[in-house]
Amino acid sequence: MSNNNSQNKHEIVEKNVGLMAILTVFAISFGALVEITPLMFQDDTTKPVDGLRPLTALEMEGRDIYVREGCYNCHSQMIRPFRDEVERYGHYSVAGESVWDHPFQWGSKRTGPDLARVGERYSDDWHHAHLMDPRAVVPESNMPAFPWLDENRVDTTHTLKKLQIFRDSFGIDKASDRYDGKGYGSDEELQADIAKIEAMNGGQGATEMQALIAYLQQLGTHLK
Repeated sequence: MSNNNSQNKHEIVEKNVGLMAILTVFAISFGALVEITPLMFQDDTTKPVDGLRPLTALEMEGRDIYVREGCYNCHSQMIRPFRDEVERYGHYSVAGESVWDHPFQWGSKRTGPDLARVGERYSDDWHHAHLMDPRAVVPESNMPAFPWLDENRVDTTHTLKKLQIFRDSFGIDKASDRYDGKGYGSDEELQADIAKIEAMNGGQGATEMQALIAYLQQLGTHLK
């Protein structure tokens, strides 16, 4: 008799699409909370790694260009703890490297190689040649060229606001967190860094190519 009652209860759920959907969402949500909630209270996942520094004004603009051009569609920035990936790309990625990277650029596809540790692996000239004509340095590459980046100038109209939001969102005001060892706290310090962009190339301002390369060159260099 009890088996029949149990079967009838299952049939109630299985034959009711709405109820089944609600219970499925509840089960998935509960499981996600159990897995994710503990991570929100662990220093390894919420605190920056030793040596992590904020992006400079030029690197910040380069990151926005990276996002604008859709580089994350073909390049991930997350090395998994597998032997083949570590041997090819370097030390596996840790959560503390990404606590200031919002939205994160982990990516989900590797049409091109992972870029999590590409910083300082190649020279600025190599990156310039690669972005201008990928097949000139990597013959088998299917990456498109980005020659317009070498012509466009970085627009610093909103750079100060970006840096302010970044600084205030994460409370970056301690000397140990400052990228130049002198300051990243006041608006005057941020404006001084923006002035460096505008002074590049004889006062004509940095190109978008220079900004993107600056961003790439710091990727993965903070983990000690």
